[in-house]
Amino acid sequence: MKQAEFKKRRKRLMQQIGKGNIGLIPSASAQTRNRDVHYPFRQDSDFYYLTGFNEPDALAVFIPGRQQGQYLLFCREYDEKKALWEGAHAGLIGATTDYGADDAFPIDDIDEILPGLIENKEKVYYPMGRDSDLDHRLLEWVHHLRNQSRAGVNAPLELVSLEHILHEMRLFKSEAEIKLMRKAAEISADAHVKAMQKCRAGLYEYQIESEIIYHFLQQGLRAVAYPSIVAAGKNACVLHYTENTSKLADGDLLLIDAGAECDHYAADITRTFPVSGRFSEPQKLLYQLVLDAQAAALAEIKPGNPWNQAHEASVKTLTKGLVKLGLLKGRVAKLIKDEAYKKFYMHRIGHWLGMDVHDVGDYKVKDEWRILEPGMVLTIEPGLYIPKDCEQVDEQWRGIGIRIEDDVLVTQDGYDILTVNVPKSIEAIEALMQAA
Repeated sequence: MKQAEFKKRRKRLMQQIGKGNIGLIPSASAQTRNRDVHYPFRQDSDFYYLTGFNEPDALAVFIPGRQQGQYLLFCREYDEKKALWEGAHAGLIGATTDYGADDAFPIDDIDEILPGLIENKEKVYYPMGRDSDLDHRLLEWVHHLRNQSRAGVNAPLELVSLEHILHEMRLFKSEAEIKLMRKAAEISADAHVKAMQKCRAGLYEYQIESEIIYHFLQQGLRAVAYPSIVAAGKNACVLHYTENTSKLADGDLLLIDAGAECDHYAADITRTFPVSGRFSEPQKLLYQLVLDAQAAALAEIKPGNPWNQAHEASVKTLTKGLVKLGLLKGRVAKLIKDEAYKKFYMHRIGHWLGMDVHDVGDYKVKDEWRILEPGMVLTIEPGLYIPKDCEQVDEQWRGIGIRIEDDVLVTQDGYDILTVNVPKSIEAIEALMQAA
């Protein structure tokens, strides 16, 4: 992503922070995996959204109206030895020339410099409670300034959460963001197709997982957006199953929930299909019901509709279908009111999608469901999960777990499915698998 995009975001943020105030946001830290080995570094989404700076041990500072520079970056100084062992890093010069900071300072000097920057500011905006080290240091800096009040030094009067402003910004995707999300979605969709083509009885879940990750890597996406779920048979009834160690058997369905990350932007796709390449009759009936529920939910995705309307449509469709198939008994309206469907459909229709797979953004505003607007991206993912030991239903339904999930962009006049390239009709899935 071009630096102009990050600069535009910083300008919008500082307009909302306002003159006389200051904003702080820390980077992610490197996390130890074992002994002296670290997990692959993944930058904090909020920090990266504003800076594009992909190193640990950094702090971004935003001071609207400051004549000497409004955007400051504290980061590691350039170290030739570190560069030899770990690779290139920006240093102070790179922070200004490559990443657009007006000025840069060593992160080790933060206790000497930062108190002077927050001096006489009315409010400090920062991610409260997310970084215990920053919480502790900020209180120390404020306390230090208060002790100088007789010398005419004023400490900030308020500490304010930065997330409300920043997460509202992140909820609406720019063209540059949508381009990255389309790429992540298209590559992830292709990986799901290859998994369907590769699938056969006798393989293990992890072998299918390897096909998906292999395709991500082959296309240059080295990070998964979340641990892949590859769940055969009854494992699909565990919503966040990630062991991926079971053998695939004829007669089972295979649920795959997997997505790649492209320059910090996530895809999130789920498909469920028969290991043998053909659905059994009970599987077909339940699968079509979930697909119908997704279609009903998608019909509610358009500007002006509240967030919850799609979920309510999916609940109505699934409850009607479950009564028709005999898995629920009673009047549909009362079953919905009593939430009887939650035994088989216990999650909501979806979530915001962006830099985080469960992305930021309020679902309610002033206790009312959020109204959909163009530029929002969300998932639509109804499901049915019939536990293997569910004795209240006929045996033919037991152990079947189905979820169908797509990534959806809200447009000016409706929606655009970013993950449309993965087959999901019964006919298209069976045709693809039989051809393979």
